[in-house]
Amino acid sequence: MATVDTTSRLNLLFELAWREGNVQFRERRFARRVSMWRDIFPGAMDHALLGRSVGEAVTVTVDAPRFSPAYQEGLRRTVRSTQFLPPEVGFDGVTHPRPGRFYPQRLLRGVPGAFAVSLAPCRYGTGADGMLLFDLNHPLAGRDLQVKATVVTVNDVADERGGRCVDWLEVLAADGPGMQARYRGEATDFFAGHWNRRLDEADDGLFYAAPRLVQHFDATTLGLLGAEYAGLLPPGPALDLMAGWDSHLTEAPAVAPLTVLGMNGAELDRNGRAEHRLVQDLNRIPRLPFADGAFSSVICTAAIEYLIDPFTVCREICRVLCPGGLVAIAFTNRWFPPKAIALWGQLHEFERIGMVLEMLWAAGGLEDFSALSVRGYPRPAGDRFDQLTEADPLYLVSARKAPPR
Repeated sequence: MATVDTTSRLNLLFELAWREGNVQFRERRFARRVSMWRDIFPGAMDHALLGRSVGEAVTVTVDAPRFSPAYQEGLRRTVRSTQFLPPEVGFDGVTHPRPGRFYPQRLLRGVPGAFAVSLAPCRYGTGADGMLLFDLNHPLAGRDLQVKATVVTVNDVADERGGRCVDWLEVLAADGPGMQARYRGEATDFFAGHWNRRLDEADDGLFYAAPRLVQHFDATTLGLLGAEYAGLLPPGPALDLMAGWDSHLTEAPAVAPLTVLGMNGAELDRNGRAEHRLVQDLNRIPRLPFADGAFSSVICTAAIEYLIDPFTVCREICRVLCPGGLVAIAFTNRWFPPKAIALWGQLHEFERIGMVLEMLWAAGGLEDFSALSVRGYPRPAGDRFDQLTEADPLYLVSARKAPPR
């Protein structure tokens, strides 16, 4: 079996993890063509990988002071309200920055370190007396991180003389990680204005009258989701909310019996795992017709963005879970725009994780929160969107019902 040496070219599965408050955050990224000769690794990971073979993993800790760029208190900028150029008013009617939300730095004017062409995120903290506070630090700055690398493949390189050097911690931390967490422990103000307004406010029954026997994930991400559900969901009765023809539980046979609740009866009839089927529009009737503690798990896949009253639904989820039962909400970056709430399309993909966390926190009675993102896997061959190089991202938020106290 091939082992890693200083000339190897690898495929690695990285995992960046940190804990904040009551949430375990994890960002997984599949990394292709990693060069042991040329690339930069966090800590002493490159030395720890030497001699490892496929399936083996190493973990290093990156303390906050060693993360680059390090947190700087001076990058918390207090600016006049006239120095913030608000984005165009959407149909939610919000015109002012909201505490905890991220905005591109290009919206700031005359602020040191913020450039008119920069899409780097800055976070709004709070404001008073006509002044606004924006934090220009990297979203992960100031946090202690763990980085794990699992060897997927090892390829020898006979003769390598040049190429691009990749800093893999920089790649792992780019474009999102950190944006899903609260700012300094305070709830993020996602739900301002007409946040749950939709482009198509007509009866949802009309939109979903015809069955849509489609997948919202490509084949690679479907496999990843199935594996995550299999590892997360406890045995016992399960409820699939806003369900369709596939509940993505092929690798979780102990999850049974399965009840599916969705908008289209023809789709539910095609769901081969379902034992009980119920047609119900949760936007008309957000209450669930089940007894307290009826389910060991509740899942909601590629659908949370369509709920106009997610707070009531999340409270109902908590009610129908048994103590220790698990709720898991999964989504990607594809959806039906006419029926998605206004807020969803305005958020960065990682902010959507934070939005779902806020919905579950508000339900009360949940603990052991976890937020996972998975990116970077190659697009499956023959996929209808094969012009994309990477598989669909997977985002998964979960929590358990606390036992009675």
